[in-house]
Amino acid sequence: MKTLIALLAWCVLFVLCWPLALLALVLWPLAWLVLLPFRLVGITFAALFAFLYAVLTLPARLLGWRPRQATQAMA
Repeated sequence: MKTLIALLAWCVLFVLCWPLALLALVLWPLAWLVLLPFRLVGITFAALFAFLYAVLTLPARLLGWRPRQATQAMA
């Protein structure tokens, strides 16, 4: 759905201002390459926080504690 909306927005931009639409089409892969390291850093930090959570809750898990499920928390 996100891709369809992006395609429709690009088509509207192409009709309104075709040089800008072609420039966006050419620069999009370059912007993706520039933003790729930030995405990798985000994945790394998410993995680090998940690891820290697992290490810090390990003693409680060994004693039988289990995290509540989302359905039980709502009731």
